Amino acid sequence: MKILFTFLFTLILFSSLSAQIKPPTETAMSRFLRYVKIDTQSAEDQPAPPSTKKQFDLARLLEKELKDLGVKNVRVSEFGIVYGMVPGNLADNFKVPTVGFMAHMDTSPSVSGREVNVNIVKNYQGGDIVLPNDKSQIITAAKNPDLKNLIGDDIITADGTTLLGSDDKSGCAEIMTMIDTLSQNPQIKHGNIAVAFTPDEEVGGGIDKFEIEAWGAKFAYTVDGEQLGDISNETWSARTATVTFHGKNTHPGTAKGIMINSMYAAGNFLATFPNEAKFRPENTEGRVGFVHPYSSAMSEETTTIKILIRDFDLSGVAAKETLLKSIVAKTQKKYPTVKIDYESKLGYLNMKEVLKNYPQLTDYAIEAAKRAGVPSELRPIRGGTDGSNLTARGLPTPNLFTGGHNFHGKLEFNSRKGLEKTTDTLVNLVQIWAEKK
Repeated sequence: MKILFTFLFTLILFSSLSAQIKPPTETAMSRFLRYVKIDTQSAEDQPAPPSTKKQFDLARLLEKELKDLGVKNVRVSEFGIVYGMVPGNLADNFKVPTVGFMAHMDTSPSVSGREVNVNIVKNYQGGDIVLPNDKSQIITAAKNPDLKNLIGDDIITADGTTLLGSDDKSGCAEIMTMIDTLSQNPQIKHGNIAVAFTPDEEVGGGIDKFEIEAWGAKFAYTVDGEQLGDISNETWSARTATVTFHGKNTHPGTAKGIMINSMYAAGNFLATFPNEAKFRPENTEGRVGFVHPYSSAMSEETTTIKILIRDFDLSGVAAKETLLKSIVAKTQKKYPTVKIDYESKLGYLNMKEVLKNYPQLTDYAIEAAKRAGVPSELRPIRGGTDGSNLTARGLPTPNLFTGGHNFHGKLEFNSRKGLEKTTDTLVNLVQIWAEKK
């Protein structure tokens, strides 16, 4: 009886508090639809962030909107990083750690993010979603099982010709709407909140310029995950290998005995890759890593192939590098006149090795999602985040969901519920940090 009374009291209390909360001046969906219209696609192999100057277009807009919401210390760095601080409203804000929230502004180079035409399926009632401007692009219910949880929701897609940009303009919109909600509801208690929006997350390098100490957060969260409820304190470790094949070019009409075509050696190298499913991303899931050739530039003189190496354990990364080097050696033996160079560089490390020492970060996030009515669980990310870099540099930073799906492709989508429930989770999370002081 006592347990039942406590449950009912808590339910009534939360219902009462929810009824008293004023809505933000603008919905997360409205902000999101505005942000996706801005082309912020990043580019690989550029000398310094931001890799594309157009990312400043969104940075400057977010700067203005933060100032309009009363955020302090707002600035855009020369590298296109937006910083700000939401002052706490506690009697002593220094009794609560300053917690940071960040999202990235850029979209993937894989698919165009220019002239995004938004398609909204209102009151979704199930079934496949055919994108209007390329009807070969279909978001199928069979391959997107989370759609069954979005019946009655408004599904947001692009038109089938571009990315939507939910990765990670959803996170940008949700953080901004959290700040807006707190501004409208001074009764919601919270400590100091650091906010940031970063460029070049998709290509790496932008976060290297992040000013951790000046930002002021003791702990942080990236809002850059996918479906509702996914909370992550683990990524895989990542290296990128570059294999370069050096041949010799001359006019094909007089090439006999002179030309050495690098492309034949490169083709053999790729043909020698193992066929086992465990080595290929299209056949792996969960905690299984892969090697993945993803980019090449080919000519008779020089061919370059870039390869992603991914594994949740460093021993697995090392084993995959050994595999690649053995393929290089076999190719070199078969094509002795082609000089083959191999190099690799570290992208990021699995952040779990640090975050396992700070379980409260994900515990609080799970509780915040629960209060928002979102069942949540810890899932490893088959990718990396800006938080991977920050965690390695001493700022523990797990990752939170955004409600999005199918990142980096034309079948990307989010929903009104996804945006709103994520925003609710963020608002709950800053309250929980204040409660735990």
